[in-house]
Amino acid sequence: MNYKMMSRLIALILTMEAGFMLPALLLCVYDRDQAAVYAFFYAICITLLAAAVLLLASRGAKPGFYAREGLVCVGLGWISISLAGSLPFWFSGVFSSYIDALFEIVSGFTTTGASVLSAVEGLPRGILYWRSFSHWVGGMGVLVFLLAVVPVSGRNDGFTMHLLRAESPGPNVGKLVPRMRRTAGILYLIYILLTILNVVFLLAGRMPVFDAVCTAFGTAGTGGFGVRNDSIAGYSIYIQNVCTVFMLLFGVNFSCYYLLLMRQVRSVLRDEELRLYLGIAAGSVLLITLNLRGMYPTMGETVRHAAFQVSSIMTTTGFATTDFDQWPVFSKAILLTLMVIGASAGSTGGGLKCGRVLLLLKVMGRNVRQLLHPRKIQVIRNNGQAVDEKLLANTNAYLSAYVMIILASFILISLDGFSLTTNFSAVLACFNNIGPGLELVGPTSNYGAFSAFSKLVLIVDMLAGRLEIFPILVLFSAGTWKGR
Repeated sequence: MNYKMMSRLIALILTMEAGFMLPALLLCVYDRDQAAVYAFFYAICITLLAAAVLLLASRGAKPGFYAREGLVCVGLGWISISLAGSLPFWFSGVFSSYIDALFEIVSGFTTTGASVLSAVEGLPRGILYWRSFSHWVGGMGVLVFLLAVVPVSGRNDGFTMHLLRAESPGPNVGKLVPRMRRTAGILYLIYILLTILNVVFLLAGRMPVFDAVCTAFGTAGTGGFGVRNDSIAGYSIYIQNVCTVFMLLFGVNFSCYYLLLMRQVRSVLRDEELRLYLGIAAGSVLLITLNLRGMYPTMGETVRHAAFQVSSIMTTTGFATTDFDQWPVFSKAILLTLMVIGASAGSTGGGLKCGRVLLLLKVMGRNVRQLLHPRKIQVIRNNGQAVDEKLLANTNAYLSAYVMIILASFILISLDGFSLTTNFSAVLACFNNIGPGLELVGPTSNYGAFSAFSKLVLIVDMLAGRLEIFPILVLFSAGTWKGR
């Protein structure tokens, strides 16, 4: 294990995080909120001090960075930024419990949007900005950003590949261009441009500048933290429709946008995952609309709410325009299913991912065909190309870990004694990085009623879900820390 190189990377991450806190600090200074100013100042100082200690410990770091180091570094990096990022919440007095502050920032960085706050409109703007910005930086990935802007690896492209694959969501991470660092830069450039475009459209609907920026951060990162107690419900129909469209856009594999920039439109149109993603979204909107007939005054309003919530839940954003916990059971069942399916691989969304669902469906189909024709060789293809059997095995392993962690978490948080629906939807919502669940954790409620132990379980779920499980499991494996 190259501990010194990992220490250097985590130090760079913490230094970068301290820089990310500066805009929130300046906003607090502008608003003359003394308590928040001191909170961010102390948090920045402590974060930089920790980074300095790690940099000193990393002196003389030698090259040599492998897949194991990549997984460990990503896991420890995300834990480190969460511990440091929670400090402004705690120091400002917004949260009396550090566990609550940690829950909130982990929910932010993992783009979950689950909150323990019952009201947000009275909070300092610097705190609200930091909550929302955590979505944006966590959406594409903290280490992806680091790789895009900081030359941490020299000419060792395998170094960046291990980090990018460990942090990026989806069953397969490939290169858009030969150099992985340039790939990270292209991804973030597309991400930034789409975020700016989102802000422009929101401002066109006369949304206040602060609200537009924070909402765009939440939409881009598919997070869901809002600056109003009613989420998006209090804004105009135009703004709600803009959010619906952009949530869907950020749930698309970013490789598709790169192909569009390269004018490879046919490749995008033939993309099987994109077609599955859009097909599931459209079908869900249609079914929920039919199920909600008569619940809202007009069919137009019914379609609008159905489309918004399908977009919000499938992309794991978590914004809301209505209390969908009051919807019929059939509609809520569809939303729970969308929580599991999630968005596309290579997007900022969470969930199992449409790419994995597609592969699992093809594996199931092949198994049926092999029963009928046992001597025939069955090759699974995706977008016309044969899928590596190792990738299929990894997909099956991911599904197994996914189910086991959800079941274990469900049992553990059930110690609090809440209903099965509350507990199960809470685990699904946190593990799939969605935010709102049903009943006590519905769109008009929060996670404040859970015990400190349950919150810790859900914190691990949020991190495991965002990092695709294995970087977190590796940290708890004894074999990780033995030998080279």
